[in-house]
Amino acid sequence: MALVRACATDELQPGGAIRLNFAPCPIALFRLDDGFYATADTCSHAQSSLAAGDVDLEDCTVECPYHASLFDIKSGRVLSLPATRPVRTFPVKVVGGEVFIETE
Repeated sequence: MALVRACATDELQPGGAIRLNFAPCPIALFRLDDGFYATADTCSHAQSSLAAGDVDLEDCTVECPYHASLFDIKSGRVLSLPATRPVRTFPVKVVGGEVFIETE
């Protein structure tokens, strides 16, 4: 696994998300109230960026902007149709004010 810099911690506010074009796939980095989380950016139902979706800080979820599938940001688990498959999650580390994602 490679550790890749994503952003500085102050570049993303709680409830925010950014799309990162990393290998093996685009990754969505989310900032929740308790820290940073990363998932595959592409919805498992259709070709839509989850980083462009609505983030719910209270429920720790993101809603796909195309068909409104809901995903748990922390686990990648799908919570509502039409998606039926979870999205992959990636470990995140914060070191010295910088956010890093573990990728392949």
